[in-house]
Amino acid sequence: MSLSKRARQYQEWLHQHGLDLTVVELPESTHTADDAARALQCEKAQIVKSLVFRAAATEEPVLVLASGPNRVNEKTVAAALGTDIAKADADFVKTVTGYTIGGVPPLGHKEELALFVDEDLLQFGETWAAAGTPRAVFKIPMKITDILPPHTVISVK
Repeated sequence: MSLSKRARQYQEWLHQHGLDLTVVELPESTHTADDAARALQCEKAQIVKSLVFRAAATEEPVLVLASGPNRVNEKTVAAALGTDIAKADADFVKTVTGYTIGGVPPLGHKEELALFVDEDLLQFGETWAAAGTPRAVFKIPMKITDILPPHTVISVK
């Protein structure tokens, strides 16, 4: 199956960085964790949600990788970061990651982001994450933390 230009670019990025992971595009949207779990026939908890925030004081980008069913408690993340955070708008997300909301992958962004990983994702040896578009995903057949740049594992709830 051929990939869209954006998904192909992300596939190339993975290979250039020594990650032997395969991007697939699905006929259905994977824009939400529910959509992705249904399309991939996996548990919603195995879906990695990439949520971008900004540090209130500095405007620096913050990425939280959350397990599909989990709602991120912004106060918990702010405490771990040491400053308040606010949700990022679509323009900010695109500027700092290079991707639109719904297609933000867990790594390979335009800018360096403070990175927090939901501890609930660590219970899985296999997770699925966005790969550049709302329909593109890739399987992570190991602990997600094995492929990530420096990060902090926290409870996001």
